[in-house]
Amino acid sequence: MKGLLLSTAFMCLFSLTACQSQKTETLSWVGTWATAPEYTGQGDMPCTTNLTDCTLREVIRVSLGGDTLRLQLSNIFGSSPVSIKGVYIADALDTCEIVPQTAQYLTFDGQRAVTIDSGQALFSDALPYRLQPLQRLAVTIMYGEAPEHATSHRGSRTTSYIMRGECAPDEPFTTVEKVDHWYNIAAIDVRSTAVPCFAILGNSITDGRGSTTNAQNRWPDVLATALQGQAGVLNLGIGGNCVVSGGISQPGRERFDRDILEQRGVTAVVIFEGVNDIGGSSEATDTVAQTLISAYQQLIGKVKEQGLKVFGATITPFGNSFYWSEAHEAARQMVNQWLRDNKDLDGLIDFDLLVRDPQKPSQLLEAYSDDWLHLNPAGYEEMGRKAAEVLLPLQ
Repeated sequence: MKGLLLSTAFMCLFSLTACQSQKTETLSWVGTWATAPEYTGQGDMPCTTNLTDCTLREVIRVSLGGDTLRLQLSNIFGSSPVSIKGVYIADALDTCEIVPQTAQYLTFDGQRAVTIDSGQALFSDALPYRLQPLQRLAVTIMYGEAPEHATSHRGSRTTSYIMRGECAPDEPFTTVEKVDHWYNIAAIDVRSTAVPCFAILGNSITDGRGSTTNAQNRWPDVLATALQGQAGVLNLGIGGNCVVSGGISQPGRERFDRDILEQRGVTAVVIFEGVNDIGGSSEATDTVAQTLISAYQQLIGKVKEQGLKVFGATITPFGNSFYWSEAHEAARQMVNQWLRDNKDLDGLIDFDLLVRDPQKPSQLLEAYSDDWLHLNPAGYEEMGRKAAEVLLPLQ
């Protein structure tokens, strides 16, 4: 039945998109992949190098396909400029292998080499490339000078490969170190007619803690698959992130404009963050809940001001985890009830109801989690399919 409902909803989405395409042939940039940039502490830098005079090969999985793309590189948290000798993309095979015949160099204002100042981000020039929906793409960066502390995304759940010196597309890639982080890559956009594009604000549950490294089975990946590559799905989750304050990296409220609203072609925003605000707090239940609700209201207002749709998602259970207390559970219940009653949201993904144990609703269903806080691949599969069921009909 779920598959039938999803197929029906998808056909409605396809028909809507086709009608929009018939009305206008205007192409614009739409995000097909993105990640949230972070400051890189020493523990998340490679052990053998700061990337100076090295080649880095990173692998991503896109959502939308397209015939023209561009890459965004970011050095916004870098401690010094980063100089890059060249960047090329190619269809990815297993591990660090690529299909050499598909490799193409990117340019920046017509040049292969580029320097990105500290605190800055930039786009490559537009590049004709036959990018298939849901495909794995390798981005290879050949560095000159690199900062001691790079701009990265720690929770890539995908292995990146480092070799000394430069590596052309048709040369063997000699790996000297593997790291499960992304460095400097921030987004890929494609030229597209009007299609749905979802930007997701989240923490480690969205970032994919508990998913399978290199399997691309986080819940946003499952969502992209359920949408059959006909919508942009942008995962802006950060492990350990809070909405208001504390946690790891910039809180969601501070990074919201850059990481969410400045993505290209976004039609809807999904807000699924708050468990770390609750679980890490020592304040009274009412204070924790109201502070989080106030932040949600601010973020919802920003999305509405942009003329976009906004979806909430209930906070999943954490009973039996290190976050558990009666006060924290009461705060979670207050926030979730507010989300369920909220009239400003365009829709709600009730992840709490979906993944909780019916016999012990303060806990995750044991089959969906290995640590009582994060989901496992089976849980993420359910979440991604549920998100598709909610989001598709309302686009």
